[in-house]
Amino acid sequence: MVNTYFRHIPNSYIRTDSNFADTMKDKLKILEEKIAGAKLLGGIKRIEAQHKKGKMTARERVHFLMDEGSFEEIGMLVTHRATDFGIDKEKYPGDGVVTGFGTVNGRLVYVYAQDFTVFGGSLSETHAKKICRIMDLAMQNGAPVIGLNDSGGARIQEGVVSLGGYADIFYRNTLASGVIPQISAIMGPCAGGAVYSPAITDFIMMVENASYMFVTGPNVVKTVTHEEVTSEELGGASTHATKSGVTHFTAPNELDCINYIKKILGYIPQNCEDQPPVVAYEDADEMRPALNTIIPSNPNQPYDMKDVISECLDADSFFEVHKDFAENIVVGFARLAGRSIGIVANQPAYLAGVLDIHASTKAARFVRFCDCFNIPLLVFEDVPGFLPGTDQEWNGIIANGAKLLYAFCEATVPRITVITRKAYGGAYDVMNSKHIGADMNYAWPSAEIAVMGAKGAAEIIFKKEIAEAKDPETKLKEKELEFNELFANPYKAAEHGYVDEVIKPENTRRRLIASFKMLENKVAKLPRKKHGNIPL
Repeated sequence: MVNTYFRHIPNSYIRTDSNFADTMKDKLKILEEKIAGAKLLGGIKRIEAQHKKGKMTARERVHFLMDEGSFEEIGMLVTHRATDFGIDKEKYPGDGVVTGFGTVNGRLVYVYAQDFTVFGGSLSETHAKKICRIMDLAMQNGAPVIGLNDSGGARIQEGVVSLGGYADIFYRNTLASGVIPQISAIMGPCAGGAVYSPAITDFIMMVENASYMFVTGPNVVKTVTHEEVTSEELGGASTHATKSGVTHFTAPNELDCINYIKKILGYIPQNCEDQPPVVAYEDADEMRPALNTIIPSNPNQPYDMKDVISECLDADSFFEVHKDFAENIVVGFARLAGRSIGIVANQPAYLAGVLDIHASTKAARFVRFCDCFNIPLLVFEDVPGFLPGTDQEWNGIIANGAKLLYAFCEATVPRITVITRKAYGGAYDVMNSKHIGADMNYAWPSAEIAVMGAKGAAEIIFKKEIAEAKDPETKLKEKELEFNELFANPYKAAEHGYVDEVIKPENTRRRLIASFKMLENKVAKLPRKKHGNIPL
């Protein structure tokens, strides 16, 4: 029967069951050897060198990020195609990046982890194609993409092909923006063109004393500007957390960095069509008497807005974003009755909570992220206005302040504001006022909603009377008190409906839970257009 069926095939090529098994055994052995080679990354010595620096390998990072046994690798055996400069004699399976998918706390995510042990994690044509493949799959299937960056930059031996690979990634970052969450962890160097992919993603995390980001390195800076600066000073985690605001989180080590990724995923949905995750919550006594004593009797005395935040939200649920940058405004994720929300709050304990360039851009970007991914916004307001001065005006406080205004105006998610104390001038409008689309606005009895503070207003309105008075100082105080009674309170705003209700501070949490529950099916649509033109 066999000879009849294979009558046109020489007998030497006909496989019996035994020799077929032998052949498959050999093939499986070859496969296992290739897989083992791929898992060795750049080799034992380079892995040891990575460990000596206190850094994990790409595979170790993926292991700690993903749920046990859930990671499925894609492109393990890919190698580069370059031939110049003798690079064709040095090939490694995977070509410097581990890519695949799996779950984090049971939810699908896509991940790529650059492998510094292979050509310093440098990006080649095939390296880039692997990353692009992961990003395409993430977009098609509506799941977050996480990049673990540890790369020396473009692979010089491949020239423009490597640069093209970067551009392919940037393009996908941009298309994915607002569609799926994108998180970048900088685990080592990230320099030159490589920095622009993380910059487009939603959140950047850096490891202290181990990672750095810059467009041009210390040597180039020294040549061009004659400045002496280290990699850490120029683009380390602390620099970008406090000075530039490029990074949203810094972690003392890689494990903490990975845990931050897991934590942030717990607050955000899978994609723009999904709703944020909800955790179990049991109704309890929602009164918070401690809120009645937080606001100082002296209107110019600072207090910590984080105390207000912690009293109003679920216990230990606040996860601050951009903690060390523009500290006069606080942003972050939290839970209210088990539901994920975004927090934007002025911080009177730092620069009196004034809005400046950095605070405006920090808050605007966070508001836009929350709006992209259906995360309701809660605003705590105590703002004396915009920071005055030549530095602010010359560096564009007008355009930058307008970013926050634009972000709130454009947001269609449920939005609630609580005015705790000052709400002065244009900053009152910008901080999610009813006039720019807020759904519910509450004020505490301590709220002061006015064009400006009483002293400044009295000096302008009653300038002539004060100047002509026998005791100008006493007259000024008298007029200050008069202005306070008329305007430095929440009741004029309440009369006009600009504040929905003046509430006792202790009732704030209860009212917020009820209001967000009422707003959970909110539908709001923007005018039909290609896109707006935010003042960048």
